[in-house]
Amino acid sequence: VNPPGEAAVSSEQKVYDVVLKQAALVKKHIRSLDKKELVVPGTDLKEAYDRCGEVCAEYAKTFYLGTLLMTPERRRAIWAIYVWCRRTDELVDGPNASHITPSALDRWELRLEDLFAGRPYDMLDAALSDTVSQYPVDIQPFKDMIEGMRMDLEKSRYRNFDELYLYCYYVAGTVGLMSVPVMGIAPESQASTESVYNAALALGIANQLTNILRDVGEDARRGRIYLPQDELAQAGLSDEDVFNGKVTDKWRSFMRNQIKRTRMFFKEAEKGVTELNQASRWPVWASLLLYRQILDEIERNDYDNFSKRAYVSKGKKLMALPLAYGKSLV
Repeated sequence: VNPPGEAAVSSEQKVYDVVLKQAALVKKHIRSLDKKELVVPGTDLKEAYDRCGEVCAEYAKTFYLGTLLMTPERRRAIWAIYVWCRRTDELVDGPNASHITPSALDRWELRLEDLFAGRPYDMLDAALSDTVSQYPVDIQPFKDMIEGMRMDLEKSRYRNFDELYLYCYYVAGTVGLMSVPVMGIAPESQASTESVYNAALALGIANQLTNILRDVGEDARRGRIYLPQDELAQAGLSDEDVFNGKVTDKWRSFMRNQIKRTRMFFKEAEKGVTELNQASRWPVWASLLLYRQILDEIERNDYDNFSKRAYVSKGKKLMALPLAYGKSLV
């Protein structure tokens, strides 16, 4: 709700303000701390980064393979960011999620501020603390991701796409904004820094929308519907239809539109991948191509995302890797 006299600001505008802030930071190359090795009592930084690499290898195999092409410093930094995002997500989706309260998220946010100030709590924090001291990474996308977790605790419906867009930015678009400063923009790139950030943001949003479309049935069983309520109504569908999980012509038509929009975000993202530093392009292309294939699988399942989980087979994944590598060289 906006204060009296203030115009409503669209989600895209709010998010774009964060993009501009982050892009300005990269231009100035501000360091959030002086470039120095952090000293965490009892922590060996190399060991901390190695541990982050192990977690990434375990939970994001394809992405991890792609990071191996990066320079060692960049690779380690991306692992550290990945692990922080995973830990944040686990707070709301992990085994102890049912016990998570808003105050636990507030504590996690204070811990994040300490980490940015060079006071990490543990080994995994230390790796990220070191990373943000080496690269022009802004704290805002990290705080926004925690905000997305807060949203998950209290919200299970989204009135329209504007609301859903903001949620997708919080939980996934933020990852793009965290990663670009580490991945680096190609020295020969003619694109503006903002446009590269916008493309990174689009990839995060496309990935999250894809997750939502893939997991409709799973989310419904938990009482959640991450689909724009007004668009469901326009298609002649209700929450009941989602909970009943029957594939009808109305549902197919609704899903076609959702998939079409998601593909537009992937298209937008492609423009930015080519502007990244060459050594950083492969994992991003791989993730883009693989995620986009999930949409093809939903279509192949005749839009049944209630009882079938659309997934990309191992064979298709392996075929995507050389294709992604080829694209990364262009």
